[in-house]
Amino acid sequence: MGDGSPLPDPNRWKALAVCLIAGFITLLDVSIVNVALPSIREGLGASESEIQWVLSGYALTFGLVLVPAGRIGDARGRRMMFMTGLALFTGASALCGAAQTSIWLVLARLLQGIAGGILTPQISALIQQMFSGRERGRAFGMFGTVIGISTAVGPLLGGVIIKLFGAEEGWRWVFYVNLPIGIVAFVLASRLLPGPDHENRACLRDLDPIGVLLLGSGVVLLLLPLVEQRQWNGGTKWLLVPLAAALLVVFVLWERRQTRRGRMPVVDLALFRFHSYTLGLFVMLFYFAGFTSIFFVLTLYLQSGLGYSALLAGLTITPFAVGASVGASIGGHLVHRFGHALVATGLLMVVIGLCGSILAVYEVPGHRVGWALVAPLLFAGLGSGLVISPNQTLTLAEVPPAQGGSAAGVLQTAQRIGSAMGIAVVGSIFFSRLAEDQGQDWAGPLRHGLVASVAFVLVAFVVAFADLRKGRVLRSR
Repeated sequence: MGDGSPLPDPNRWKALAVCLIAGFITLLDVSIVNVALPSIREGLGASESEIQWVLSGYALTFGLVLVPAGRIGDARGRRMMFMTGLALFTGASALCGAAQTSIWLVLARLLQGIAGGILTPQISALIQQMFSGRERGRAFGMFGTVIGISTAVGPLLGGVIIKLFGAEEGWRWVFYVNLPIGIVAFVLASRLLPGPDHENRACLRDLDPIGVLLLGSGVVLLLLPLVEQRQWNGGTKWLLVPLAAALLVVFVLWERRQTRRGRMPVVDLALFRFHSYTLGLFVMLFYFAGFTSIFFVLTLYLQSGLGYSALLAGLTITPFAVGASVGASIGGHLVHRFGHALVATGLLMVVIGLCGSILAVYEVPGHRVGWALVAPLLFAGLGSGLVISPNQTLTLAEVPPAQGGSAAGVLQTAQRIGSAMGIAVVGSIFFSRLAEDQGQDWAGPLRHGLVASVAFVLVAFVVAFADLRKGRVLRSR
């Protein structure tokens, strides 16, 4: 080109397709496993806590490695990290499908989460590396569409797979379906993805492994007494909560020390000087705790409580995903016009939709509840679409470009930790109520679980409303 700027990569659109395929399967595994949980529980004799760890363990390890994995990719080559994450994810999927015990499956899911956390940040970084200007906007838009589609089709696709391969062994194919996709994507990635665009090298200490360990240990110790509430008798388990709090305090002190020494922390605490970023992060933390946990208890209720097939359970949940996809498209056009008011409105819609779901379960017991849930879940889904993407846009708006990658990574980490926290809390309430009712009444435990989910979303709404009020005060001044 005459202006001296580098020529665009001729394979960039093909390479983008490979990135989107890989991103699709890692994000699909967040939602597709929900409808397989009752089959896993029966097939492996999994306990309640092990079922919770199948979901929350994946979310937790996924979130913890996002930021350091992104740094390694920036320093040592995104193609190398992309292919490492993809190979590990494909292998972990095979281990999940071949699991002979519930512990085996939980450990394989932890590994699968690590792989997803390695892979995902490379996709955004590769898009930034391969595209510029309007093309970059189009590429990120396509990635956003893939995120929405993977969420929408997950429960339905899981139901179809279990229908085809049978309730007893079909859950294995929910994981095996990743193998041919992962292998083909790996081969194409080796040929199409660009190599490193610089020669920087990161030292291990620059990746802050101690920070990762402190954060991970603190969150796990916080979740453990909740997930193991019924399996771990006695009150000693609650002693882990102050220990977890102490570890998280040490984590903050360590991160400050890393910053003072000029090293890269896992969480750049300077980001929290921006009030919009701080409040937006907490909106995501509590919102993901609320909306992720909905599907965990709802699929168990529909399949184990009402005897729905996995396919029918997936169809029942689909209105939320469809609404979320439509809402995300609307939110993308309206976010710059309405700002934080749009996020607060979306959260309020989710609360109303979930309260409608609670009412539907109460008023329409039995198999007809699936039809009664369509309207409230669709409404909640529309609200959800007005929350996630617009909130991310607004949360990152004040952050300087030099800190943009770190800020986005920490935001995603908060989302995954929120998911793990929500599944732990809501699952604990659901199973405790189910045990009190001796498994005779599933509707009561579901209503209590959904109330807990609503409580998380309400906290997110309060934070979003505070952000809205703060913004108006600053503008008036």
